[in-house]
Amino acid sequence: MISVAAELVGMHPQTLRLYEAKGLVDPARTPGGTRLYSEADLDRLRLVQRLTTELGLNHAGVDHVLRLEDELRRLRARMEALERELREEIRRTHRQYRREIVVYRPPQPPAARS
Repeated sequence: MISVAAELVGMHPQTLRLYEAKGLVDPARTPGGTRLYSEADLDRLRLVQRLTTELGLNHAGVDHVLRLEDELRRLRARMEALERELREEIRRTHRQYRREIVVYRPPQPPAARS
């Protein structure tokens, strides 16, 4: 709920409504329309607060930073997925090599005739 979220991050509920209106945070909603703030939403609000109070960014600057953060998060997830795929491909290749390895046995000299 907005009142609980506002208390947890040390902001006025109206500030949270403003941030939502500006698209800085997008909490889930119940069927009745009550805002449901996740832990990620609360972390985002804390970041917005830090950017505005400590660094003095305006809302446009905060929006830009948040978009960059979101893009970085998406790129990291994509990179991790690609790394998993690459590791699996390497494992498949290594398994294939093992199947293709044949032990070399030098030809035996013909038996000596007496």
